Amino acid sequence: MNKLLLMVLTAMLFSCNNNAQVNPKQQDIINAEPIEVAMQNGKAKAYFASGCFWCVEAVYESVKGVDESISGYAGGQTKNPTYESSNTGRTGHAEAVEVIYDPEVVNFETLLDVYFSSQNPTQVNGQGPDNGSQYRSIIFYQNAEQKALISKKIKALEAELGKKVAAEVYPFQKFWKAEGYHQNYERLNPDNSYIQNVSIPRLNKFKRKMPGILKANH
Repeated sequence: MNKLLLMVLTAMLFSCNNNAQVNPKQQDIINAEPIEVAMQNGKAKAYFASGCFWCVEAVYESVKGVDESISGYAGGQTKNPTYESSNTGRTGHAEAVEVIYDPEVVNFETLLDVYFSSQNPTQVNGQGPDNGSQYRSIIFYQNAEQKALISKKIKALEAELGKKVAAEVYPFQKFWKAEGYHQNYERLNPDNSYIQNVSIPRLNKFKRKMPGILKANH
């Protein structure tokens, strides 16, 4: 019995030490100064995490003014994350998208409205059937103005719902583009069972909420 107790205490100590090594690194990211991405050819970039990036990419690409949405990873302390390493939940990263958009057509505030309208805003660590820290919701801000707008939106939504919004708010640091086969996954794999049963219904639900901002071919 004493031997068993010693093993349990040792395991707990190792676990605590391991968390102590990881958490400060993640906290440093949360406390960091945001990095503002410069506009290119009149186009800006925004970054969001909201469950499976296949779903989120498709949602944003349906919006007028969005040129492209790219699947990737953000929010973690691990360099060069991959799909396999992200799925362990140990990298600190979440599946995220880089939204390339024309601010003359669609602004950051509208992209925030798209974000909240295309998910269950109170679900912690996931969306729908996808659960784990790699699927958690994160909104990335690049400056004080964006941070204040995010805070305003979250407070208003919490007052409306009477519940806490699950999305974390991070200063943007770096976006790691996902593997090629993840890009445009919903469009290129329409018969995939996950796409049929999760992604397309999620996209269609969003379209019903915000029909006025959709591209003509959507």
